Amino acid sequence: MSDFAGMEDLLQDFLQEAGDLLSDVDNKLVDLERSPDDSRLLNDIFRGFHTIKGGAGFLNAVELVTLCHLTENLFDKLRNAERTLTPALMDTIMAATQGVRDMFGEIAQGRQPEPPPLDVTNSLRAALDEQPVAAPGAAEVAEPAAANLPPAAAAEGPDWQALHQALVGPMAGATAPAAAAAAAAPARSGTAVDVGNLQPHFPPEGRRSTDKPGAAITGASSGRRADDKAAARETTIRVDTARLDQVLNLSGEIGLTKNRLTSLRADILAGRTDAETLQALDQAVSQLDLLVSDLQNSVMKTRMQPIGRLF
Repeated sequence: MSDFAGMEDLLQDFLQEAGDLLSDVDNKLVDLERSPDDSRLLNDIFRGFHTIKGGAGFLNAVELVTLCHLTENLFDKLRNAERTLTPALMDTIMAATQGVRDMFGEIAQGRQPEPPPLDVTNSLRAALDEQPVAAPGAAEVAEPAAANLPPAAAAEGPDWQALHQALVGPMAGATAPAAAAAAAAPARSGTAVDVGNLQPHFPPEGRRSTDKPGAAITGASSGRRADDKAAARETTIRVDTARLDQVLNLSGEIGLTKNRLTSLRADILAGRTDAETLQALDQAVSQLDLLVSDLQNSVMKTRMQPIGRLF
């Protein structure tokens, strides 16, 4: 007996759509090996696993949900630059993708999928638990610059007031003595302050020093991607041919009933108002009401077909 009794229609829809999604993921993984930093590919693959996970949840396929969830979380870290794609990590992703494909085969045979190989889930969890990779240049701090200064300068540190004046310029209305004092300040430390070397360590106006590197750029690009996605909404859906046939049959029956009502109308206008004519009119109206209700239900089922796209 099938483990998915009573869900045959949903099962077939899931296998068709999820199979297409997994094939698309396979193609994008090949492209990702050539362009590991492509944010569009990372986002698309993330959404692919997320959608498959949602459909598997409707089928109560717990093991498939778990595997997709782990893989989805890994791609979430990759697309947010919390991890860097390495050859070893790519091998783990390919193994997880193969595990999802194997589970599809079990579901197609009417069985709940078995747990994936332990080494696959362990590798995914290890990748998720690993500390985020530091962004390039994040290790560069101001202390080494101070270490290169003469002993007197290293003890005192840079003159921050002079540095501030050099970066932002003299304030409007500043007195000449104050400007002269600021200009003479570096000499007291025993060395000149190299503003060019220190400036990268100070965030520009409007950005906090606690912000993650590249956060502003990532946020802006995410906003643009969201706008592009909204502008390019999908205009096609997948529809089962059996449901299309049902809609066509109902449309044909409604056309026949319409012709019957037109004929009865002509009879009534001609003066035929006997009981037989009125009974035929009542039957035709009842039939039309039933057919319209059936057609509405069929159209709604057709429109709701791609369940996975809601996730």
